[in-house]
Amino acid sequence: MPVLWRYALATLPPLAMLIAGALWGGAWGAAALVWLTLLAAGLDHWLSPPAPPAQGTHGPGADALSALLALGHLALLPLAVLALADPGRSLGETVPLFFAAASFLGQVSHPNAHELIHRKSALLRGLGAAVYAAMLFGHHVSAHRLVHHRFVGTQDDPNTPRAGEGFWRFLPRAWAGSWRAGLAQETGRAARRGQAALSLRNPYWIWVGGGALATVLAAQLAGPAGLAWMLALAALAHMQILLSDYIQHYGLHRLPLPSGRIEPVGPHHSWNAPRGFSSYLMLNAPSHSDHHMHPNRPYDVLQTPADAPRLPYSLPIMAMLAVIPPVWRRNMDRRAARQMARAADRIDPARPAA
Repeated sequence: MPVLWRYALATLPPLAMLIAGALWGGAWGAAALVWLTLLAAGLDHWLSPPAPPAQGTHGPGADALSALLALGHLALLPLAVLALADPGRSLGETVPLFFAAASFLGQVSHPNAHELIHRKSALLRGLGAAVYAAMLFGHHVSAHRLVHHRFVGTQDDPNTPRAGEGFWRFLPRAWAGSWRAGLAQETGRAARRGQAALSLRNPYWIWVGGGALATVLAAQLAGPAGLAWMLALAALAHMQILLSDYIQHYGLHRLPLPSGRIEPVGPHHSWNAPRGFSSYLMLNAPSHSDHHMHPNRPYDVLQTPADAPRLPYSLPIMAMLAVIPPVWRRNMDRRAARQMARAADRIDPARPAA
């Protein structure tokens, strides 16, 4: 049996702390922030990452935890907006609550929603889509499944970093590019079904409408301050989502085969960072190679292939490095070049050494 209680123990306490902080204030927000940062970094060194499970061990408990986290996210957002906009809250309560809530959206809600949009159940997929729409990032549901998974590691994927590209250049390009590419895929699907490009069946109406509804509700709940806090939370969530793509695919590209076709997605096209706590906190998102090779494989049965590239630190620490491009390049450019050299050797063992 998968050790689901470890995933629950990593993800549910910060959600409960955040809801308590939103409802009652005090030190709950600070406690959640410590859990998501200092505690996570410390336990990553002391605990073992998820062990490779036996095949076929996915059970309903994993989906139940994902559904609970999604519902918790949908409850947390309005509560957090109300609390952050409350003029009676002290700065010592508001600032930790804001950063803890934003961290939770990026480190737990996003990996969880990412899991859900890959599930077969329409209910679970709908929950994942609702989480993204509530974060004003609904287009990711279309762009991730129809663009990123198909074109990862190529110039046709906006969410694959280009060679030497810093994160702050990648961020606006990937955001706008994924929006456009996802819309193009959805309109193409509509055309193949004989529907108009902007048919009401195009899910972009849901992504735009869901985001608009979230912003209107924030304004109705807490006025202009509530809307401002909602937009700030969404902005940090979007940054963390795109940081994940940037970190997990930096410098890794699919190469042309002797036939002229592009090589299929393999373990060497994603960076992995299996750790003893953050892997549980992020629902095994750091085991990224397996996810790209098997997109519908649930998080509790993901594995990290032995030959998959590994990051030197956990994903949260790599995120801190990525926002400082010179530091990031010093840590990653040579590693990425070595991985690409190995990939080229596998395709053409007789090629001259670089």
